[in-house]
Amino acid sequence: MSTAVEAGPKRVVIADDDADIRVLIAIAARKAGLVVVAEESDGVAALDAVRRVQPDLAILDVSMPAMTGIEVCRTVRGDTSLDSVRLVLLSAGADDRARGIGLASGADHYLIKPFSPKALAVTLAEMMGHAE
Repeated sequence: MSTAVEAGPKRVVIADDDADIRVLIAIAARKAGLVVVAEESDGVAALDAVRRVQPDLAILDVSMPAMTGIEVCRTVRGDTSLDSVRLVLLSAGADDRARGIGLASGADHYLIKPFSPKALAVTLAEMMGHAE
């Protein structure tokens, strides 16, 4: 029997209130070698999915109904059982202040919309240690 170097494919939760953006993020995630385990349209559902699935990565829109991506990040970072979850925030807020708030909330990366799905795939692959 061979032993795997990794415990299996890396799993990702995607959350964005725009269905078209979720599709683009999912394409990029799959291209990066990730398995999409949940696609949510609001922050409360995203947080529930992260808690339930405990993915390797969560990609969160900053501006979502019910709970923002920033609030989801802060909540995840406050839960020690979710320490291993990497967090990426996507936002149209391109200024340094918005980026600073996003990173201070616990995000590992803060990426600007609009984004190139190809560039997002490269970033995700690098984050998760996959060769693109």
